[in-house]
Amino acid sequence: MNSEFDDFLQDQLKDSEFRKEYEAVQPKRAIIQAIIDARHQSGLTQKELSEKTGITQGDISKLEKGNANPSIKTLQRLAAGMGMTLHIEFQPIGIIDKKTANE
Repeated sequence: MNSEFDDFLQDQLKDSEFRKEYEAVQPKRAIIQAIIDARHQSGLTQKELSEKTGITQGDISKLEKGNANPSIKTLQRLAAGMGMTLHIEFQPIGIIDKKTANE
């Protein structure tokens, strides 16, 4: 992310209503980013990941654009196709790690 956007986001997060909405969509954004990052780390295109998982390239694209909600089973298939395991965790309310806050 660029500095201008980071500054803009930090300013917007001062508004409690904006912060509430931003935090509400954070889990979905984190999943999307995790899928994209893992695929890139694996060096796979969407098409190659599709071939490894049996999930259509179109569905992978929808997931990465945030236009679909993956099931745990789908996330496990994606992870396996990338030679990875799926890890899900719960965190106390109000904790936003620095990486997520800067996205």
